[in-house]
Amino acid sequence: MKGFVPSKKKVPYPIQPPLKLYLEEYNRLMSLPVQYEDMLRFTTSVSLLDIDGEDTLWETVYYSESDTQHLYKALTQIYALLKTDGDTEVLEHLSVARIDFCTFGNTKPFRIRIINRYNDNYDHFYVKRADASRVYGLELEHILSPNRITYLTHEGTLIEEHIAGIPGDQFMEDNLEESEFNKIRIAKEFVKFNERCFVRLLGDMRAYNYVVDITPDIEGSQYRIRAIDFDQQSYEGRKSFYLPQYFKENNPIIFLGIEHMAPETVKQYQLEERSLMANRIKAENQRINDLLEIMQTDIISTPDKVKQLAEELATHHQSKRFEKCRNMGDVVLTNLELLVDKNFTQSM
Repeated sequence: MKGFVPSKKKVPYPIQPPLKLYLEEYNRLMSLPVQYEDMLRFTTSVSLLDIDGEDTLWETVYYSESDTQHLYKALTQIYALLKTDGDTEVLEHLSVARIDFCTFGNTKPFRIRIINRYNDNYDHFYVKRADASRVYGLELEHILSPNRITYLTHEGTLIEEHIAGIPGDQFMEDNLEESEFNKIRIAKEFVKFNERCFVRLLGDMRAYNYVVDITPDIEGSQYRIRAIDFDQQSYEGRKSFYLPQYFKENNPIIFLGIEHMAPETVKQYQLEERSLMANRIKAENQRINDLLEIMQTDIISTPDKVKQLAEELATHHQSKRFEKCRNMGDVVLTNLELLVDKNFTQSM
């Protein structure tokens, strides 16, 4: 299978007032003691290497003594907001162990390592530039997927919890030599993940943009693939960009599915996942309606990309509904309406 790259580097889109009101309504907007721009005041950095001595593309950053004191206190407060709804009692035994910065990616994130001094257990969260596309992606993930997402926004800053799992590229390198039973489960989960991305139009799910969560189970393991990058929510114009099956980086799992699953089985798993998503839409009807109404008035892509995607989806679904789409919010809404009406064509 041929791989491809986005047609142009995605530009960030600001969070407009209507989306801010939505975020406030659903407790995603909160005053923060530190902003993304504050994190940029580091004085020096060193490359962060993995256990094999390879460059991770992250840099560990260091600040002046006065900035360090202020930032570390503020970052532990933010962690408390994420995890304990701001309960300050936890701050007594938490501290910042390390701050890493990544120049790779649209949001140029800072990764904060928080350590519990009582038991040396650690956790992470991220400080990023706020981007409306990413916020829509996070919300759609929270509503439509089996995963709950915790994040906060304030002005131009986005705070995200760490999503635990094995990076997809590493998983394919180290974890595919499993029993046949587990291989079938891995392939099944990828089919479901592929369907989730296509229905809600989350793009660029190549191997390093998702993680695999493994849960030991009776006679084998359960697998769940979780997206960790939401920058490409409804931005690109090509339909295939929203289908992880078309990225060459995912070929090892694709070939696993071809080897272990018949087309009828694949279709069954697609139908199962679409049914689950339709049920989630019905359960969160008010929230998703609120989100999509705002998305339909927002600009998160270019007119030519909107036109291209609407046309390609119209051909795929053999539906004239996409002819009225004027922005990406319209396109997402129409795709979800087809899902609920059971007129959704399987990914292919």
